[in-house]
Amino acid sequence: MDIGIIGIGLMGQAFVERFLSQGFTVRIYNRTLENIKNLEDSDAILCSTADDLISNSSTIILMLSDADAINDLLLLKQQSGIQKNLQDKTIIQMATISPSQSKEIAQAVSSYGGHYLEAPVLGSIPEADNGTLIIMAGGSRDIFEAALPTLQVLGTSPRRIGDIGSAAALKLAMNQLIASLTAGFSLSLGYAIKNGVDTDLFMDTVRESALYAKTYDKKLQKYLDRDFGKANFSTRHLLKDIRLFIEDAKAAGLNTGALEGIERITAQTVENGMDTMDYSSIYQQICPEK
Repeated sequence: MDIGIIGIGLMGQAFVERFLSQGFTVRIYNRTLENIKNLEDSDAILCSTADDLISNSSTIILMLSDADAINDLLLLKQQSGIQKNLQDKTIIQMATISPSQSKEIAQAVSSYGGHYLEAPVLGSIPEADNGTLIIMAGGSRDIFEAALPTLQVLGTSPRRIGDIGSAAALKLAMNQLIASLTAGFSLSLGYAIKNGVDTDLFMDTVRESALYAKTYDKKLQKYLDRDFGKANFSTRHLLKDIRLFIEDAKAAGLNTGALEGIERITAQTVENGMDTMDYSSIYQQICPEK
């Protein structure tokens, strides 16, 4: 029961703590040492290099920010000694990247004798802490079934969506919904408030309708207080995912005009210094204070 985790952001740290609580030996590596200070007194084994972690772990979870970071860290686009250590190792890629990027990484890992599974998640820190994340897996059935005991530490019912790329696509589809629901609700809430509609009456009406989504209540207080400071999923990461979705959806022949408007609003929010805040901060751009 050993696991290596590369990329110790907020979610990566939650993964570390969850696996430790379940009796795993956990090795960790992060390019920025500042991010792992909170784990210095834990039982996690700090590795000085990614190569060290991969050499000593049979299964490696990647929680890096994007595909470029994965390629750079594993040096998949150039010959390097780190690649020989991928032989017979299982790489579980859990961050949000595009289907085409996932396929390229899978091909590279496979060419060095490793096994690859994409397994992005829905949920945040509380779900990671409790092992109740929604896990969407893409890859061969054999690799998925072999990785299932590891995945079940983080989510009770991991789902194999299909081949490599399918889970990455589903994850981007879900994050597009996050962006669209957040922007749509922000605009309606802001419009109602500007016109003197009581917020409680507005919410009662929304909750009684077929238009309701739980995320509205989850984020409502942030909008009302304009308090976006504590980010489990930041505005800059939402912007990255929106752009990935637009690029991939256009290639599939879809009209992304509506989402492109949200992309501009999200980019403006980032430019206004709210890049590390909770993604609900786009409300500030949609409904600015007078």
